Amino acid sequence: MTSLARPSTRRITALFGTVALTLVATGCGTGTGAGSPTGKVTSITALDYYTDTSEHAQWGERLTACGKTAGVTVEQRSVPGASLIPQVLQQASSRTLPDLLMLDNPDVQQIAQTGALTPLDQYGIDSSGFAKGILSAGTYEGKVYGLAPTVSTIALIYNKDMLAEAGVAVPKTWEELKAAAAKLSSPGRYGMAVDANSTFEGTWQFLPFLWSNGGDEKQLDTPQATQALQLWVDLVKSGSMSKSVLNWTQADVHDQFVAGKAAMMINGPWRISDLNRVKNLHWGVAPLPVRQQRQTLVTPLGGEVWTVPQTASKARQEKAAQVLACLNDSTNMLAVAKQYFTVPSRSAVASRYAEQVPSMAAFVKGVESARARTGELGVRWPKAATGIYTAIQAALTGEQTPEEALKHAQQIATGS
Repeated sequence: MTSLARPSTRRITALFGTVALTLVATGCGTGTGAGSPTGKVTSITALDYYTDTSEHAQWGERLTACGKTAGVTVEQRSVPGASLIPQVLQQASSRTLPDLLMLDNPDVQQIAQTGALTPLDQYGIDSSGFAKGILSAGTYEGKVYGLAPTVSTIALIYNKDMLAEAGVAVPKTWEELKAAAAKLSSPGRYGMAVDANSTFEGTWQFLPFLWSNGGDEKQLDTPQATQALQLWVDLVKSGSMSKSVLNWTQADVHDQFVAGKAAMMINGPWRISDLNRVKNLHWGVAPLPVRQQRQTLVTPLGGEVWTVPQTASKARQEKAAQVLACLNDSTNMLAVAKQYFTVPSRSAVASRYAEQVPSMAAFVKGVESARARTGELGVRWPKAATGIYTAIQAALTGEQTPEEALKHAQQIATGS
């Protein structure tokens, strides 16, 4: 994790144990200077956190292509996720930020609050057609500071063979989920697997149950939130979900599923590439169950946005904005989505994508009503997220009832 506000997104598996990578994308210019002797901008810099060699190279290719459309060379640098925000805050204070900056969407408000980013409307960038939740993820105090070519969320991934053998339909409600998980559980296998660990990943996985049931991070000690947490407690108490979920990451959940030790799991589309490589594993994806069928599923929004930081050169900012606009055009967002199994941010493009890649249809549907984690609390979100995963731990271990745990969570969230 790279920030206080971050849950795990697909990139989490690639962040650690790597070193900073730098690539000067070949294109129109040479060197890394601000411009030519005539003052024309010929190169700009870009910073992201894709330190995995292959993904760094893939983004490098994308930046190169968009740099060419803007008439500049893009010097790409990647740093480990955990280092990004401290480095950005340090560079912001010295006004030495790169020309183009990738941020995880929960970090945008924190950085925009410092005055380090520029509003994108001043460059005339087209932000039409983005789902409301996606646009809000890059917005601070009514101004759009970042746009994401693609986004992600989580859904229910299930083993088709196991459900068929047990005569179990894909659950749509919480009661159906409990019944299905119980029937699918057997020695050596649990019906359901989630990430309930004491990090923002645990919070991220719990949010669909909280939000879809009418719960809210602004007031955590509510009956709606208690019902959601009680569901997870019931699954563990009934033996349908392992107590080990308290320590599992999303990668661990995936491993349990692939090993046949879990029939259903909550996870994201970043797992699809790995799932496709497992022989004889027949899996499907469905929207996460809600407590009652009439409820609207609300999932958290993951993904990164590109921003244009404040720098000393307006000309460089303009070039960076042109590259950002290119990254977010329909052609590029569709290409990025297919490359990484993510969801295009423009709704019309996402609809076409779901038809072309059926395994992504449930994720596309989820994104339509997905929410940004900072949408309600802004920079105060990390405290609420801490309260939520603390409550999950206390309730699942039996240390507190869900009601008691969420009362404590509210105290953590408000610092009272």
